[in-house]
Amino acid sequence: MTSTIETRLAELGVTLPEAPAPAANYVPYVTTGNTVYVSGQISNGPDGLIKGKLGAGMSTEEGATAAKTCAISLLAQLKAACGGDIDRLVRVVKLVGFVNSTGDYTEQPMVINGASDFMVEALGDKGRHARSAVSAASLPLGVAVEIEGIFEIA
Repeated sequence: MTSTIETRLAELGVTLPEAPAPAANYVPYVTTGNTVYVSGQISNGPDGLIKGKLGAGMSTEEGATAAKTCAISLLAQLKAACGGDIDRLVRVVKLVGFVNSTGDYTEQPMVINGASDFMVEALGDKGRHARSAVSAASLPLGVAVEIEGIFEIA
């Protein structure tokens, strides 16, 4: 049976990667009841980690593209948490986005829009969520963006 969500992703030109293993002593997700908490996913594209600091050589548009890669990784982890059946998703509850940015950079919400807009484009109303977008002086491995997510599943 073909996944409805994965069919929509394919229409958008997106194939979910294998969920990456954690890089330290933590788990990639925790499921409690009908809620899945996905650990922070860092910006990572086909050519490797997307590094940079917003406000210091990296544009808001480039940051939004990096945020979209985090959203794709979140969905890959969610699929793993659902035993491969991502159609168990009821809704995206909340995203928390961290933007590697200078002290005077103020467009963090526009960067995290890259993930939020993708979730709605890919998932429709299931993708609408609460959200935070905050600045960080630095992020792991020098990446531009890290996003964690909370999801409701059936």
